[in-house]
Order: sequence, then C-alpha cells, then structure tokens
Amino acid sequence: MTNDKKSSHIQKTIYDNAKSHFLGNFPDSLPIEQAYVHIGMYLGWIIDTALYSEYFEDEAEMQIFRFKRREISCTILSEIWDGYLGYELFNKHGNMFTYYYYGGGLYRNDYDEVLVKKLPSIYHVKDTWENYEAIKTRIDVRFQDWKKLTGNL
Repeated sequence: MTNDKKSSHIQKTIYDNAKSHFLGNFPDSLPIEQAYVHIGMYLGWIIDTALYSEYFEDEAEMQIFRFKRREISCTILSEIWDGYLGYELFNKHGNMFTYYYYGGGLYRNDYDEVLVKKLPSIYHVKDTWENYEAIKTRIDVRFQDWKKLTGNL
C-alpha cells in the first residue's frame, strides 16, 4: 500500500465505539457507563499528549480544559462523545499512532495486562485517576517506542 492509500485509510477509521460493546457481550450486572471507561482512558491520553485534531479542539474545548484539570473523568469524557473514537478526533501523528496501537490491538493487550489483570472483563475496570495514570504510563512508553521505530520524533 502506498503512503497515500495508507493515510487515506487511516483518515476514515473508527477505532472503537461504546455501542458495539454494550450491544455485544456486555455483562448485565454492570452499569452501561462501564462500556465507556477504556475508550475514555485512551481519549484522555490523547488530550494529555496533545494529539487531538483542530476539529476536536474546536468542538471539545471546555471538555479538554476540564479533563486536564481532572474535573471530568474518563467515562464522562467518553460519554460526551457517545463512546466514539474516530479519526477526526486526532491529528496526523495521533491517527498514525492510534491506527498502529489501538487499531492493531496493542492497547487492548496493554489494558488487559495493566488494568484488567484478574477482573472478569475489561468492563470491570474502575474509572479512577490511579488506573488512568497506570495505563497512561504504559501508553507513554509505547508511544516513545513507536516514535523511535517509525522516526516520528
């Protein structure tokens, strides 16, 4: 695939959507909000790393500000966007990394290893700042590794 085809493919990617989770194998015993946690944690990392698009900045300026101040949680951040995680929320580097990391399944593996551990499912992870910082630290390492690997410094 040429770079032009690859980048146009990335630009139309929907990486995740909470609806697909709560319409799937979502546990009846949990509140629906739990389907948003893993998506919100990734979106929070995008905000903290400033890899979001101008569109997202324009549309979510107050949410970005409030998230950075830790006034809204990862779940609320994700719920505001209907649990949607798509290409138009990220800038070029944000999309390239997300396509590789989130789209390639590495985020899910890291999420399982760092946060799920012995919990029954990804939906049982609590939306806490401690959990967010734990997964943020792992994503930061993966991002640095990716930048070295691809030369996107």
